[in-house]
Amino acid sequence: MKKLKNPFARLTVFEWVLWAVSFAVVLASMLLTPSVNIFALLASLVGVTALIFVAKGMVFGQVLTVAFAALYGVASFGEALYGEMITYLGMSAPAAIAAIVAWIENPYGSGDEVKVRRLTARDIIAVLALTAAVTAAFYFILRALGTSQLIVSTVSVATSFLPSALVFLRSPYYALGYTANDIVLIVMWSIAAANDISLLPMVFCFVMFLINDLYGFISWRRMEKRQG
Repeated sequence: MKKLKNPFARLTVFEWVLWAVSFAVVLASMLLTPSVNIFALLASLVGVTALIFVAKGMVFGQVLTVAFAALYGVASFGEALYGEMITYLGMSAPAAIAAIVAWIENPYGSGDEVKVRRLTARDIIAVLALTAAVTAAFYFILRALGTSQLIVSTVSVATSFLPSALVFLRSPYYALGYTANDIVLIVMWSIAAANDISLLPMVFCFVMFLINDLYGFISWRRMEKRQG
């Protein structure tokens, strides 16, 4: 029986610091609120942890992404952000599961790092066309559901679907797509937190997501060069 490896053993000193700071910022934000939305808090903590391992191209990061999507979907439902709920439970979670399979089937060498893939022109056209089609469809679905912050939610769908597809395709540019999504979500949760201060950890969560995703892009570009 193959012995399971401790994924944390692969973190560099910088990655330990980044993870610890991200974790601490989210926890500290909890102290600024009179009450805590437990699903929002757990989603934030699992999410910042997942991003460290996704940045390293490790399947464990995608496993944590599935857990994050589930927790985040519940937190979104509680705020009538149905676009976020549907996007993460109906798209991001299945996409992460598909990525788990794709990454397991495409390792780099004998280690636990995924093989980076360079996109073709056909890949780019297909991803952009699918993103446009999904976003248009979701706009009408979300409008029918009476989604809070409809326009922001619709933009979030686009900036969620695009990087999800790029993660499946094993492209470093997934991180830039998620960076755009982070900015959208910082705005969305800031608006929600103005009405419910217990949601403040979600704002800090996506600020740290932004930092982690920028690091993810740098890390994957290094992986791409190292793998040749």
